[in-house]
Amino acid sequence: MKFNLPHPIFTEAMRKVASREVRRQKLYVRTPSKAHLKQLAEVSKAIKKHGLPKNFVRRKLPDGLGYGIFLHPEAEPILRGQVIAPYSGKVLFVSNDAPDDSAYAFEILSGMRLTKEEQAQFDPNKTYQAKRRYALQIDALKAGNFTRYINHSEEPNIVASFFKIPSNSYGMDLVPVEIVYLANKKILPGEQLLVCYEGEDKSYWSALEIQPVAIVPQTFRLNASLKVYH
Repeated sequence: MKFNLPHPIFTEAMRKVASREVRRQKLYVRTPSKAHLKQLAEVSKAIKKHGLPKNFVRRKLPDGLGYGIFLHPEAEPILRGQVIAPYSGKVLFVSNDAPDDSAYAFEILSGMRLTKEEQAQFDPNKTYQAKRRYALQIDALKAGNFTRYINHSEEPNIVASFFKIPSNSYGMDLVPVEIVYLANKKILPGEQLLVCYEGEDKSYWSALEIQPVAIVPQTFRLNASLKVYH
């Protein structure tokens, strides 16, 4: 399955560049707690095995709004601070002059400087320019996991956090920075999972020229028969 990828796959060269840029830009990236590491390992195992962990349900929304992810009506509530899952997809180095047209791309580093050799490796169709800057993106358009179906809200119950994955006993690769979705409030059975797509620059929807539909966790819910209702 193309959407059972627990974590974005960094090559060694990608990890090297990302680690360097985190140091150069003096960025603070959280190290997950032991509890978060365990939760990450558990959900990663479930994604790899099932695609969608059993406590979640994917359902088509009414009014042509596509799909959404819901907490199963019979599942335990998700508590504030609990790991939902890493945001996963294809790892890309995207130049600043490239069109911003992917609805599933999540930028984790920006203003990156690549050497001539790195530009040739990661952006081979362009001639080298020393002043060109790059962003590191995770793009879930063609590969990823269920987090790509989590919809946008201005009143989300999920927040995107930046974590680095340290040496661990769970078999997870060491990664300098990745996106992990955490619950930022208690999520009740039947509620839709929602995250805010907008960053501080508020550029996501304007780049796509889309006016988002106002949704909150209670706008659509699942009942005991797993039907979506208003």
